[in-house]
Amino acid sequence: MTTIHIDVHHLTRVEGHGNIHVDVKNGKVEKCEWCVPEAPRFFESMVRGRHYSEVARVVSRICGICSIGHTLASVKATEAALGIEITPQTKKLRRLLKHAENFDSHILHVYFLVAPDLLGAPSVFPLVPTHGPVVARALRLKRLGHEWGSSIGGRTTHPTTVLPGGFSKLPTIDELKALKEKMLAAVPDIIETVKTVQALAPKVPNFSNPTEYMGLHSNDEYGLYDGDIQTVMPDGKKETWKVSEYKKVTNEYVVPASTAKYAKNKMASYAVGALARVNNNFAQLHPEAKKLAELFGLKPLNSNPYMNSVAQVVEAAHSFHESLAIIDDLLKTGIKDEELVKPARFGTGAGATEVPRGVLYHEYSYDKDGMCTAGNCIIPTNQNHANIQSDFNKLVPELIAANKTEKEMTLALEMLVRAYDPCISCSTHYLDVTFIK
Repeated sequence: MTTIHIDVHHLTRVEGHGNIHVDVKNGKVEKCEWCVPEAPRFFESMVRGRHYSEVARVVSRICGICSIGHTLASVKATEAALGIEITPQTKKLRRLLKHAENFDSHILHVYFLVAPDLLGAPSVFPLVPTHGPVVARALRLKRLGHEWGSSIGGRTTHPTTVLPGGFSKLPTIDELKALKEKMLAAVPDIIETVKTVQALAPKVPNFSNPTEYMGLHSNDEYGLYDGDIQTVMPDGKKETWKVSEYKKVTNEYVVPASTAKYAKNKMASYAVGALARVNNNFAQLHPEAKKLAELFGLKPLNSNPYMNSVAQVVEAAHSFHESLAIIDDLLKTGIKDEELVKPARFGTGAGATEVPRGVLYHEYSYDKDGMCTAGNCIIPTNQNHANIQSDFNKLVPELIAANKTEKEMTLALEMLVRAYDPCISCSTHYLDVTFIK
């Protein structure tokens, strides 16, 4: 009978530390566990006592990859708390910045973290001598994403220009023209990327685990920068909530095997990220991105978590084309010098935006002097932990039934976690401990 022991300590090619434990004896699964040993980092405590103009700068440090998203979610929450209504120009520039992060991160994940698995390599480095032009192309596109974000945010990692009420510095017309030229020059690389992913797509594992998919949904865009919370169930039914009701849908809880909190809504778990966004907002994809999705056979409702990486490629194309349209619009209307919109009140507000790994929530309270008195952040990866465990519970018996070896099972489980593109270290919560004497 089958006896298998899998102990992956600190899974590679993900951000942060996560472990996989599986024990199978005589064909029976005795243990199947996705474990996060990361320590919380107390960002919600760090923002207390800080002025509203400082908070976004602090919380952008939660993540070096999604720092634009944390900045945007933070300023949106602060603006909700302070009654600030931003201008249409500010919203356009923020969307352009959000697309930069999505493009940048997706290119990094698909090329450097997922592709090695599909090519049978332990990392991207062995691919340099065997697939040199592909690696060089990936680096060029990664650089484009970085320069794209820096042109709007001052810098891509921990942006400096985004403030509650607007921007501290606006891009010039010449800078936007230069960005557009760089993007158009990258079109051949994007075309070759599609060909590469198309060649690798048949190697994506065939697995299905229907779940609840959560993301932002807006009538104005493909739910990246803004929108209400929406979920779509395995039967296709959808439900929406206001961002201010985010705690009703996240329902955080703790489990013995993990230091990170889990989340659930209508089902025992839900998924966020690129695949969840595609399942919620497929109709709003840019036409070119929609063509790409159809080329890869990606359409709602897709319940294969491994296809999240394909959804990221589709989203990268969406962000590319949508951003060109935004730049053209800004070039047509011109960049107007605008003052920061000042607070109209002080209170509590929540904000949400989509980061590459899924929907991100921030909430703050401010006193009459504009000083933060409380903060709350719910990170996408924490929302996915329960769903990863659910996938494990379904996948392991299927792998046993297919007579997969221990090595093959290990790779399949590692690939599944990597498909979620987790950012495990983005833990912010801490537990209130009551000692009973």
